[in-house]
Amino acid sequence: MNDINKIVNQFDIKGEVLEIKPLGNGLINDTYLVVTSGDAPDYVLQRINNAIFRDVELLQHNIEAVTAHIRSRLVRDGSADIDRKVLTFIPVRATGKTYLEQDGKYWRVSVFIRDSFTYETVNPEYSYYAGRAFGNFEAVLSDIDVTLGETIPDFHNMELRSRQLREAVAADKASRVQNPEVQAILKDIAAWDTEMCKAERMYREGILPKRICHCDTKVNNMLFDKDGNILCVIDLDTVMPSFVFSDFGDFLRTGANTVAEDCPQIDKVAFRMDIFEAFTKGYLESASCFLTPVEKENLPYAALLFPYMQAVRFFADYLNGDTYYKIKYPEHNLVRTRNQMALFHSALQHLDEMKKIIGI
Repeated sequence: MNDINKIVNQFDIKGEVLEIKPLGNGLINDTYLVVTSGDAPDYVLQRINNAIFRDVELLQHNIEAVTAHIRSRLVRDGSADIDRKVLTFIPVRATGKTYLEQDGKYWRVSVFIRDSFTYETVNPEYSYYAGRAFGNFEAVLSDIDVTLGETIPDFHNMELRSRQLREAVAADKASRVQNPEVQAILKDIAAWDTEMCKAERMYREGILPKRICHCDTKVNNMLFDKDGNILCVIDLDTVMPSFVFSDFGDFLRTGANTVAEDCPQIDKVAFRMDIFEAFTKGYLESASCFLTPVEKENLPYAALLFPYMQAVRFFADYLNGDTYYKIKYPEHNLVRTRNQMALFHSALQHLDEMKKIIGI
């Protein structure tokens, strides 16, 4: 920990560092809690995974712009306890930047928000909170006047994912394409390809805007106070221009599935309409102030898009010989594909009900 202590002390922190210990169970960045002396705040130290986020300068530019804009809105609205409602990143003393590059690794420090809590529970109550929080996040950023870039280019571009699957089929690196089950799944996916790629077409036609979205909408990416009130949205690495479908559909892909995305018991896969209704209620309460009619009427499409897109990604990786996603057994990506296509078809059966809930 001595080397980490040296890294922390290059940032403009207050107080003496007493202890540094691992924090949370994030899958992307290494995260530590930095405990300080006296009345100084504690801090969160993160090593940024620059294998995934290759342009760290852009990443931090996005985060700085977003947090500054949120803070300005909180000030304008006369909000109390502002420092607990937006993340604060600490500059490096020598450069003034909010990240430090050392020996090919990248680090950043933010203020730890005391007496805050995250929850893993996905139920109607917390799904409603999530919808309200992420809808408000988009609403607050709907008038940001700073240009943000894509920290992971084409992250949710369905046309790209479709093209990658076609390339995987053509290459057939793992000699799996001729399997009868593979052929059946390819036929199922192809039947919906044109419909699922419509977001990019609508964008080119100028009828669908891009917004500043979170792009990783999970229940545990919100902080709550001890009374259960939402403080702020966290994990801002994927904040970038995207369609609102990203935040709406991605939450439901995981939150509304009755089982885990790699559960092999496909007959147990079902799309939970109680989660859809709760998340949608919260989302529309906060996002209706900026949503266009086209965005609103296509929210059911978003609920279908994300399990479909993830199925395509899992399937392309399976056909390529499992080179991207970690697998625990040879058919793992095939099981994931079956699961996500089952979720897609389950959601499709509820399409009219979704439209009724949204009011379209």
